[in-house]
Amino acid sequence: MSYETEDSTYLTQQESLSALAARRDRQIRALRAIADALNHYSGQHKILQEVLHALESLVGLCRCTVMLLSPDGKELTVEDIPKRGNRGRADARYSRGEGITGQVLQTGHAAIVARISQEPQFRNRIHRRGPEASKDFSFICVPVMVGEEVVGTLSADHPCSPANVLNEVKDFLLLVAGLIANDVKARRVAQQQQMALEEENIRLRGELEGIHRPENIIGNSRPMRQIYQRIQQVASGNTTVLIRGESGTGKELVAAAIHYSSPRCGKPFVRVNCAALSENLLESELFGHEKGAFTSAITTRIGRIEQAEGGTLFLDEIGDFSTTVQIKLLRILQERQYERVGDNETRSANVRILAATNRNLEADVEAGRFRHDLYYRINVFPIYLPTLRDRKDDILSLADHFVAKYARAMEKDVHRISTSAIQMMLAYHWPGNVRELENCIEHAVLLSNDGVIHGSSLPPTLQVPSADEQVEPMTLKARVRILERDLITDALKRHEGSVVCAATELGITERMVRYKIKSLAIDYKGLFRK
Repeated sequence: MSYETEDSTYLTQQESLSALAARRDRQIRALRAIADALNHYSGQHKILQEVLHALESLVGLCRCTVMLLSPDGKELTVEDIPKRGNRGRADARYSRGEGITGQVLQTGHAAIVARISQEPQFRNRIHRRGPEASKDFSFICVPVMVGEEVVGTLSADHPCSPANVLNEVKDFLLLVAGLIANDVKARRVAQQQQMALEEENIRLRGELEGIHRPENIIGNSRPMRQIYQRIQQVASGNTTVLIRGESGTGKELVAAAIHYSSPRCGKPFVRVNCAALSENLLESELFGHEKGAFTSAITTRIGRIEQAEGGTLFLDEIGDFSTTVQIKLLRILQERQYERVGDNETRSANVRILAATNRNLEADVEAGRFRHDLYYRINVFPIYLPTLRDRKDDILSLADHFVAKYARAMEKDVHRISTSAIQMMLAYHWPGNVRELENCIEHAVLLSNDGVIHGSSLPPTLQVPSADEQVEPMTLKARVRILERDLITDALKRHEGSVVCAATELGITERMVRYKIKSLAIDYKGLFRK
């Protein structure tokens, strides 16, 4: 066996200039064919088949083989061998240092076997050469390298020839191996990016499942317990659900809870805000469009229905659909079929439809603004969300949740809501429902500088004086009185009603605290009854 035989700088007596020119011409044509394969094909198997075919049909090599490292990096496995007349074993493997191919993997250097039959380390494992082939052929194996790392080998048989000819073929195969390595490297990068995206998708999906799981919806009032029961009843099927309620009551949260509690939870959950789009844009957004379907359609685009394939499509504010879109949506619900804008091809949709509205659909049906048949098709299983003023038992738990959320986001130590702030929130009528409550808490956390949400931290819309405050004009003296009552009440709460501890914290005497409890009409017995 000889490794890296020296390049000959002269032509042997058996080789003429015309033979050398013919060899170089075949190699150039093979490189062109390989470059075309790399440009025209995307699949690795197809590219390698074209590369091996070019080596055999144009260069005159035979039994060409590409082997690549296994995922664990311990051994070489056959990646491709020519299909034409091949009798090779595609399941053959070589460990590092095993045989000629294993030594190329281990050292990263090309190897030339002048005559296969005279090399005891040659394993003859893949192609099972007969006695004549072993006697009349040389074997050339070169590494496929990405940077300094050997990721595979390219090998071929060549008719027994002088050393300079074998070296020339070896150099040519090294060039081809470099082209293969670039393709392998690009695929590695793409695979790593795909794996990173999949891991990120799994992580985000896990977070979404944690956020939208029904048991994590805040609220334990009787109306909300009924909502949880409705979600549990409908989640496991494919029934169309209509979620109704005022703006800000959490319709999208309920839709997400249904999706992530259903068998479709591993598929996309796609939301469309129907009120935010015009009729033409909404149709394109839902069904997609073909290139040139309208003036601004410069490329083909898939619609939200196609994006939600296998999963759930949530149509928010469905009452704002135009009559044209209502007809097409009715076909989706009835036949599960649609066409893209500007295309005649009928497509099937495997999606579950969840819809939501804050409108009075019955009045819209009577007025002719909403189709009767569509109304009955989407109103299969209605869920009515209560307003926040109808579930006041949940205000404190919701407020605590939002305080923790925004304190964490703003990196502030806000841990409690004062009595005055609680009274203000309970007295308010909340026209914006849970969304308004969340905005108010965010405003209050931003203004808090002592770890407590005071009544003065809430937005002006909630600044409604209590009954005794309404009798007394809001003078400086009245405002001081309110502040004193809040400070003393909060101190007493922190120390579980201990007057001594509250006095120490506030820097006044115990007698002064008791006097203030009486003069400020603090309900000490009601707040701290044992």
